Amino acid sequence: MKTIQEAVEITIRKTPFIEEALNEKLINVSSLARVILPDVSKLLKKEVKVGAVMMAINRLSPANELRVRRNIKKLALDLGDVIVRSDLCDYTFKNTPSLLKEIAKILSKSADSNDYFLTVSQGIFETNIVTSKNLQPFVEEIFQKETVINNVNDLASITIKLPKDNLEQSGVYYFILKQFAWANIAVQEVISTTHEMTIVVKEQDVNETFAILMDLKLN
Repeated sequence: MKTIQEAVEITIRKTPFIEEALNEKLINVSSLARVILPDVSKLLKKEVKVGAVMMAINRLSPANELRVRRNIKKLALDLGDVIVRSDLCDYTFKNTPSLLKEIAKILSKSADSNDYFLTVSQGIFETNIVTSKNLQPFVEEIFQKETVINNVNDLASITIKLPKDNLEQSGVYYFILKQFAWANIAVQEVISTTHEMTIVVKEQDVNETFAILMDLKLN
């Protein structure tokens, strides 16, 4: 049987940004208690008083949140180069038996020049390709028989070189991506390797995205 404290913690921690805003004293506890009261009551399967929820909120320990934040802050200071590429387009194709053969063709074409930007991410049901516009005619020619699920143009990418410690630290991607959520920047794609993270956004958002990442490094 869950306690009121446990129900309040579960409710708050599954809601984006609330826990951090509480730690920064940006949220009125009384108002928050009234907002989450229905969810807390549902979890406990009984009526709960607002005052009890308020007490539980005030007893929340920020220790774990602050520990993660300190560790990530240290890691953010070690972020490496930030590389920006513009004039990109994004394709999502339905996975088919023939798709892999076509991907091999576009990979071979991109190897002809260092000016080409190309990433391929294969999922279970679909494959995503982000490429520079100078490769777009070849993509449309090579994949003309494939099923296009989505296509977006006028994009830009920002690639961050991550320190080796990122593999041992939880919350790295959350810490970076939440900055864009706060700024209302729609992230089109996130592409990652072991020590690189590439964020694809609309070209109109690239300057603000770059400024946010530089602010992480400098502050």
